[in-house]
Amino acid sequence: MAGRLNALGYTNLVLVDDFTSRPDKARNWEGKVCDTKIGREEVFAYIAHRPAEIEAVFHIGAKTDTTLFDKGVFDTLNVRYSQRLWQLCAQEQIPFIYASSAATYGAGEHGYADDEGLITALQPLNPYGQSKQDFDVWALAQTEAPYYWRGFKFFNVYGPNEYHKGRMASVIFHAFNQIRMEGRLRLFRSHNPSYTDGGQMRDFIYVFDLVEVLIHSFEQRTTSGIFNLGTGKARTFLALGTQVFRSLGLEPQIEFIDTPADIRDKYQYFTEANMDKLRLAGYDKAFTTLEDGIDQYVQAYLLPGKVA
Repeated sequence: MAGRLNALGYTNLVLVDDFTSRPDKARNWEGKVCDTKIGREEVFAYIAHRPAEIEAVFHIGAKTDTTLFDKGVFDTLNVRYSQRLWQLCAQEQIPFIYASSAATYGAGEHGYADDEGLITALQPLNPYGQSKQDFDVWALAQTEAPYYWRGFKFFNVYGPNEYHKGRMASVIFHAFNQIRMEGRLRLFRSHNPSYTDGGQMRDFIYVFDLVEVLIHSFEQRTTSGIFNLGTGKARTFLALGTQVFRSLGLEPQIEFIDTPADIRDKYQYFTEANMDKLRLAGYDKAFTTLEDGIDQYVQAYLLPGKVA
């Protein structure tokens, strides 16, 4: 996001993160031009002292571990922290764009349409998804809001600069590393009779496409609300794995293993963003196909070991 904003001429950025406990993330900021970097708890005082200088707040950081079941961590980092930012942006009338998640849709029993009238009925499968759901519901209930705001339900994002995310990095990132080390790829076996092994489907969106949507929303500032952010086309994990092999110039060698017991009953077998609402709001750019996105990610970033 910072790199794309720089390319568009925005160099007076304020980057907010936990910069002390994870020095391994420092590569993400290499070559990025900004005014300053501040810790996540310092951002509130920073905004309060100079609101007229701030053109918008992009709140796209979160605790995203879907295997963590400590609700208190998510309440602190994903709910209350986001509420404080919202309230400050509402008070100072600063545009506010934040990351929600497709994890809010749970097993998909209510579909994947970003209809705000259906949001309270959604049933996430883990505390991470619930924290994003809790903030979405809270935001929609507020009578005091930033004059322009958008929440985006990120679907399965992949692309450069996820090297530090551990288990929560994309399947593509893990597949690349596993193939390079072992010459084979292990995917989760299906424990749902409606899906074949490797036939589980997700809506995978390339990070560069996601960033384009966020910037378009920032520059156009039309309709506020909560929007899906995927491609609108679900693809199988088998197709994903096969393409990683092809991008490496290798014949696919794919095996299947049981889904870990700790996430098996919380596993999403299908996600697919309904993108009609964003299209109607004026976003008309095409999304990168899974094949093209993986090919670029592998060839231009993972093989050379580059960051974006």
